[in-house]
Amino acid sequence: MIKQFVFAVAALVASTGFAFAQVDVNKADAAALDGVKGVGPSMSKVILDERAKGEFKDWADFRQRVKGVGDKKAMKLSEAGLVVNGKAMEGAAAKPAGAKAEKTAAKADAKAKPAEQKAM
Repeated sequence: MIKQFVFAVAALVASTGFAFAQVDVNKADAAALDGVKGVGPSMSKVILDERAKGEFKDWADFRQRVKGVGDKKAMKLSEAGLVVNGKAMEGAAAKPAGAKAEKTAAKADAKAKPAEQKAM
């Protein structure tokens, strides 16, 4: 029982660390690239193959050389923690891990307030 608890805590800590980690396309291995939301094994292979020809200079170079990555996809990858030469894509805001949950909770609170006011 204690082993399961320790494992659960370790998994939680590890997943929290991944939520804030940045992955540089010029330094990451396949496993690190696969850990970025939106990057799968096939895309990480393309990234590694292109990087073998020469490092990515910037986001424009990355979008041009990696098929299937346009402006929208690049923005989502950047928001998920992917960086090129240590830089996020311009205009991309890194979202905290719990942003979606906070937004959902805020909507639920907004719906609950009118119901509370009617009850008074």
